[in-house]
Parts: sequence; structure tokens; C-alpha cells
Amino acid sequence: MLDRAARTIDAPGLVIALSHRGHRTLRFGGAEPGEVPRDRLHHELGSASKPFTGLLLATLVAAGRLRYEDSAAELLAPGRPVHPAVRAITLRHLITHTSGLPALPADFYPQALPRWSTAPYSGYPADRVVRAFLRARPRHRPGTRWHYSNFAVSVLGHTLAAATGTPWEVLLQQEVLGPLGLDGTRLRPGPPGSDAVGHRRDGRTLPALDTGGFTAAGAVRATPPDLLTFLEAHLPPAVAPTRPLAVALTDVRRPLLRRGLRHAHTHTLTWFRHPSPRGPVCFHAGATLGQQMFLGFRPDTGTALAAMVDRRVNRADPFIATIHELLTEKL
Repeated sequence: MLDRAARTIDAPGLVIALSHRGHRTLRFGGAEPGEVPRDRLHHELGSASKPFTGLLLATLVAAGRLRYEDSAAELLAPGRPVHPAVRAITLRHLITHTSGLPALPADFYPQALPRWSTAPYSGYPADRVVRAFLRARPRHRPGTRWHYSNFAVSVLGHTLAAATGTPWEVLLQQEVLGPLGLDGTRLRPGPPGSDAVGHRRDGRTLPALDTGGFTAAGAVRATPPDLLTFLEAHLPPAVAPTRPLAVALTDVRRPLLRRGLRHAHTHTLTWFRHPSPRGPVCFHAGATLGQQMFLGFRPDTGTALAAMVDRRVNRADPFIATIHELLTEKL
């Protein structure tokens, strides 16, 4: 099955990593890797970083340090005058894309256009993300509509850091990466040769992603084995190393809202959750300028799947459809 899937995907580099009831299988495609084996390279997750952010939030809530209903504005800037709709935005709204915020701040695009194909986020730092949030005018009343927002999840990351008095990178390491043993996961590029290199559609290479102030929405980079470890932690009867993390892993699997045609698709705190003939499938995709990622798991069958290609794909590309179909295969 993995070989068949790999043959359908054309890319400079491809990794498909499958875990089924604790047994792991990896398949590779594309050109031969360099000095570092492909399963040890760190791949850019892009939006597939968001399940890490959501799990961190759920862990802090389970530990009693925060509540899902806490106002983000009050945690970021206590007492500062903001629009009433902004004050009503909770931590849950931010992670579930129901805050009413747009995908990106309005003033993001003018500064990003000159470097749109190389580093559009690099000139928009954390303090600017926070200021944009505090002066925002949400398009919809929080909690009433679903609209995917990198802006919202980035604000959540800064809010968690402010509320705990801990830098985002340290907080994620302390609460999620360290306890799960994810030694091959980080938020910044590593030494030369340790990261997968992204490619344009014409084959030209791209520099490592710089997410600027949008770290919580897309900065995670990880090795394939680490991604399987992260996904396996979501599969019952996996045992988490701490009680807050165990509670959090249960919370992030629980359906919270419905969307899509006839509301057929549900969302958890962090995952898209679609029905399939063999039980629900939880997944999240991610894309950077030169890499594409798919993470998914099926609790009913003990299956986890991580797949990554070292080039950007478009809507007509078979990568996502092929990997999603692979996850729903009969195992």
C-alpha cells in the first residue's frame, strides 16, 4: 500500500510514515538524500503545527493554569480598551477558528508582497501580531462562524506565553515536546544539512521558512519518527507521561463543532474529523512555500500516518488525496 502510494507522488523528496497498532513502516521517494538519512531530516509542518499548539492549550487547561473561556485580550493586555467583540474572544475561539478574525491581519499583505515567494511572514514580528489583534474589528460575533485563521492561532500562542510568563518555545518544550520525548522536534532551522530543503514547483530550492510572529500557527519542524510518536500519543490506549497531558490528549480528540456541506464534518479542538466507512479519521494538513505535510490518525484502528513532500503542491496535485485515502484503507 505504501509503495503504491509513493509511486503516485512526484517530488524531490517524499516520506510516508505509518504506524499500525505499534508497528512502524516508512517509505521514501524522490532523489537519494544527502549525508543525513531522510528519516532524520526536520520537515516544515506549516499549518500542521496547529495540533501542537492546541495540545499545549489543552494541557495548560488540564493543569488548571488557564480556562478555555478565558478572554485572550484580558490575558494579553489587562484593562486595555478594545472592541467588545475582541474582548469576547476566548482561547477556545482562537484555536477552533471561530474567533471572527480574518485569516491574516489586513496590514500583513502590503509588507508581505515584496517577498511573497520567499519570506512573506518574516517582516511581521510578534508585537505586531498582538497589536493587530488588540485593534481588530472581528467580522463575526465570536463563536458564531468558522473561518480558518493563522492570525487567530498565532494570537493564541502569544496569549499562552503572556499568561504563563514563559516564552513560547520554552513553554511548548516544557509541556509537550519534553514529556512526549520529541527530541527531533523544534521551532527553528537547525545546523546546515539537518533540515529538509523545500522546492518551488519548477524545482528551484527555497530558504528555510521564517514565520515571524506567526510561530504558533506554523513554525514546528520535525523528523518523521517524532511525528509518529506525536500521533501515537493520540491513540488509545497510549499512556501519557503526566495527568494533564493525558487529559489533554482526550480533550483534543473530542468533537466540538460541525461545518461543511450538511454539517457532515466535525472538528475537535485541534483536528479535522471526517467520517469514513471504518470509523472517524482525524487529520491536519500543512503547507509552507516549499513543503507539504499531512498528519492523521484513526483511533478505532490504532493507525497513525505522517507524510511529507519537499515541494509545494496545488489543489489538483494527488498528494493530499492519496495520503488521505491511504489512511482510510482497511488495515
